[in-house]
Amino acid sequence: MRICRFSTGEEPRFGVVTGEVDDYGQPAEDSVVVALAGDPLYVGIKVVEEEHRLGDVRLLAPIIPRSKVVGIGRNYAAHAAELGHDLPAEPLMFLKPNTTVVGPGDPIFYPPQTSDLHYEGELAVVIGRICRDVPAEQATDVIFGYTVANDVTARDLQRSDVQFTRAKGFDSFCPIGPWIETDLDPQAFIDGRQVQTHLNGDLVQDGSTADMIFDVPTLVAHVSSVMTLLPGDVILTGTPEGVGPMEVGDEVEISVAGIGALTNPVARRSSDQRS
Repeated sequence: MRICRFSTGEEPRFGVVTGEVDDYGQPAEDSVVVALAGDPLYVGIKVVEEEHRLGDVRLLAPIIPRSKVVGIGRNYAAHAAELGHDLPAEPLMFLKPNTTVVGPGDPIFYPPQTSDLHYEGELAVVIGRICRDVPAEQATDVIFGYTVANDVTARDLQRSDVQFTRAKGFDSFCPIGPWIETDLDPQAFIDGRQVQTHLNGDLVQDGSTADMIFDVPTLVAHVSSVMTLLPGDVILTGTPEGVGPMEVGDEVEISVAGIGALTNPVARRSSDQRS
């Protein structure tokens, strides 16, 4: 089931995207959004008698985390190597504020503090209930679903600051979407799901979740051993090799096979957006 958050020009609503999808989670042209009564994380899947053509709605970030986005660094060996880093002995965690989250089609704003802004295409895990100290073999019990994310990073600030907060914490630095797929088994990611990034139509990242150093259940167990996870929290699972710079005017599309594709333009932040 594909859970989205959408708008028709009024208040945001939750819905279910119906219709056939291709191997990359792209919906058919005749797909519709069936509206839900409230947030499915809290009231469950309650369909109401309202539907819209998918092309007639604006898709929003499918979830706004109530508390946090937890990033995982260097979870693909080839990515660690391309940046000259050693492999971590355990998952390398960092936090992104929930104000980094934007949705499909929303701009990624290029801050004036950086001159080296990078894309990082990733699989994202959405937590479905309050949990702590979750054993890896029980991770599926607390996962609501999966979505696509771009862990935008100011690479020069990451190098100069050493820690990741500023480099990954600017507003708009965590696009997610286009929806949450609730029916995928973590084993699918162990067997391998393709993670691709296209920059202005050119393929720049082409990885597989089979190459993750720490798989999804391990990440859920590790993060929850440190902090309580709340409904709607997001875990970013790391990026494959091929990261690189984005410029103002670029368009970035990230896809995870079986889920969907997330597209965002890169824009300069204007003065009225700084107030």
